[in-house]
Amino acid sequence: MTDELPALPFEPWKDTYATLHMWSQIVGHVRLALAPMTNHWWQVPLYVTSRGLGTSPIPSGRGTFEIDFDFVDHNLHVRTSDGATKSLPLVPRSVADFHAELMRVLAALGIAVTIHPKPDEVPNPIPFAEDRTHASYDADHANRFWRILVFADVVLKEFRGRFAGKCSPVHFFWGSFDLAVTRFSGRRAPARPGADAVTREAYSHEVISAGFWPGSADVAAAFYSYTAPQPPGLEREPIRPAAAAWHTGLSEFLLPYDAVRTAAAPRAALLDFLQSTYEAGAKLAGWDRAALDWHAAG
Repeated sequence: MTDELPALPFEPWKDTYATLHMWSQIVGHVRLALAPMTNHWWQVPLYVTSRGLGTSPIPSGRGTFEIDFDFVDHNLHVRTSDGATKSLPLVPRSVADFHAELMRVLAALGIAVTIHPKPDEVPNPIPFAEDRTHASYDADHANRFWRILVFADVVLKEFRGRFAGKCSPVHFFWGSFDLAVTRFSGRRAPARPGADAVTREAYSHEVISAGFWPGSADVAAAFYSYTAPQPPGLEREPIRPAAAAWHTGLSEFLLPYDAVRTAAAPRAALLDFLQSTYEAGAKLAGWDRAALDWHAAG
């Protein structure tokens, strides 16, 4: 695997992106249906692996199983703790067909599960079993996306290691389709009026969250950082590097992925962004950095 970060413009891979988003939601909903509840919904994300994205062990009966996307050989693997393995190829196929095949594989392995029938956090959701709109899979683009996630995962874990307070794992949320790590001040946050159950639990405490999002038709792929609740004046705080800026529509700091990809030192550029945006949010929100920061950034 090359160390060079790949380009991933939105338009050429948008159809694969949309299909893969739905496939990951199906896998994520399996984990959601069977894994015990954890604070801030930490039982539901996927994790970057050395070959793709995976669930980690999911309880089933007296054992466990895992579901892994392999973006090197382009297969989906289901492995159980009793040694059984079944796979299905990652090829162009509809969401409906992927859903039906995965359910057949799980049933053949003796895994009984009923998942929520629709995707989350997308406009006009189509039930998985009926979705024949999304049916694209370009192996090269999927592999490029995973290689970016590998880089982001490594750097976010380094950043996570600088914090002594409560902190999430670095994990991939299939609803919003982003890789994230979240630091906590240790204080409860004010209740959000009208928030749904997911949002209410996710933001029950003060957080500064950062991660990578592959973008949209309107916003290019970027690393992001936000503080919640958002302290007044955050958007005016100086941050680094020069390519980073406040995005008014999203109410968060963004550093374009291409600015990192083409930087002389991509790791250093991303760490600079993560550290400076954390310092901006922590300062204005009054976090106890003397207690929370494990060691000086370096």
